Amino acid sequence: MTHLLALDQGTSSSRSIVFDRGGRIVAMAQREFRQIYPQPGWVEHDPRELWETQLATAREALARAGLRAQDVAAIGITNQRETTVVWDRRTGEPIHPAIVWQDRRAEPTCAALREAGHEALVRRKTGLIIDAYFSGTKLKWILDHVAGSREAARRGELAFGTVDSWLLWHLTRGRVHATDVSNASRTMLLDVHDNTWDEELLALLDIPRELLPEVRPSACEFGTADADWLGAPLRIGGIAGDQQSALFGQACFRPGLAKNTYGTGCFMLMHTGSAFQTSANGLITTSAAQPGATPEFALEGSVFIGGAVVQWLRDGLRAIKGSGEVQALAESVPDAGGVVFVPAFTGLGAPYWQPQASGAIVGLTRGTTVAHIARAALESIAFQSAALLQAMSRDAMAAGGQPVSELRVDGGACVNDMLMQFQADLLGIPVVRPKVIETTALGAAYLAGLGCGIYSNLDELAAQWQVERRFVPTLSRERAAERMARWEHAVRQTVAP
Repeated sequence: MTHLLALDQGTSSSRSIVFDRGGRIVAMAQREFRQIYPQPGWVEHDPRELWETQLATAREALARAGLRAQDVAAIGITNQRETTVVWDRRTGEPIHPAIVWQDRRAEPTCAALREAGHEALVRRKTGLIIDAYFSGTKLKWILDHVAGSREAARRGELAFGTVDSWLLWHLTRGRVHATDVSNASRTMLLDVHDNTWDEELLALLDIPRELLPEVRPSACEFGTADADWLGAPLRIGGIAGDQQSALFGQACFRPGLAKNTYGTGCFMLMHTGSAFQTSANGLITTSAAQPGATPEFALEGSVFIGGAVVQWLRDGLRAIKGSGEVQALAESVPDAGGVVFVPAFTGLGAPYWQPQASGAIVGLTRGTTVAHIARAALESIAFQSAALLQAMSRDAMAAGGQPVSELRVDGGACVNDMLMQFQADLLGIPVVRPKVIETTALGAAYLAGLGCGIYSNLDELAAQWQVERRFVPTLSRERAAERMARWEHAVRQTVAP
């Protein structure tokens, strides 16, 4: 029993990966599911699909690995954060589609909270800003719009959870309603200083306490997956939100170590240890994955549209037939031809926090081709990430630390060498890609391994992290600054005066 099964429930697909004790991938399975857009700015998932695709990939990954459930020491769960599910405790059925983290429908509630002067309270207790990104206002919207739901919640008939809680509930057949601290910290309802649900914040959003899951450390005994699902009872030993899980999987256990995940969005986190550090540069403070009871924190910046811009090129613009074609199309031209693409399809996240921003492509000429737009689309991922790292380094230096000296990268788009080289050129520091880029799932596996005793400490995990390629900057700092200035000018065009 030296293998670990990671369930990686993402925004566009569910994946399961079997790792051996050395952190090497043994087998993987993946399934996409529907993205539902009821109206502009709204994004939903069917919670049943999330569960069904996740279970199917777990069974498939074990079969591909040639393993039985009895060969697996523990399950680790990692998940798209902030996505909000409310379900009936008796039937296990959701009362509303899952409201996805990208969804902006709760912005009027957030605007009212900001106007009422609650920003400082929320920042002090949660480390977050008031934004529709986080789960609390999504939950309030469901309770406000599903008839009788708030009263049913007060009677203890309903359960709320982020996707980890939804999966855990089904894996244990309703025996466990819990979450880990990293997911709970994304709700705007948790006091991250003592990892408890905050009564003042619950009252502010009129959310009944009876809805909420128990908050636990990220590596602990979460329960046992029912034997019917995978063929034998399986211990669930670790849970973390996807970005904190990736930080953990990248072995960023010390203050100052940073990673960027290139997925549907881009998410950059820098570990700050036990220090709750407030950003002066548009970032948020979040709980890191916590193997024990001691609070640990990270600074985070979130880009809402990262790799999703490639999906838009495929499904919206129909410029490519498959996502794998984008690099060849972008490399068919030497540069973007002066085109700058700001993919603010659902507003702009950190460090701008402009919920009303809309997407823009600027610098078009008669000579512009779809290849230039494709290259500008890829470059937009690096531009947004560079803005995050610049903000992060300013915060680090203000706190008496050093600017980030290298960026560890993971996620699907980090395999794109052109993008990674451009990222290093903009940042002026090495961009480091590890041998295992599935670090989100790896982090969940590591947490499960700690939780069940396969690993004894963090040093053992840090020793397993290995570099596959280091991208060194080749662009002059002056030229990089010019490129960033053009990007910032384009960003300003996306916000109506």
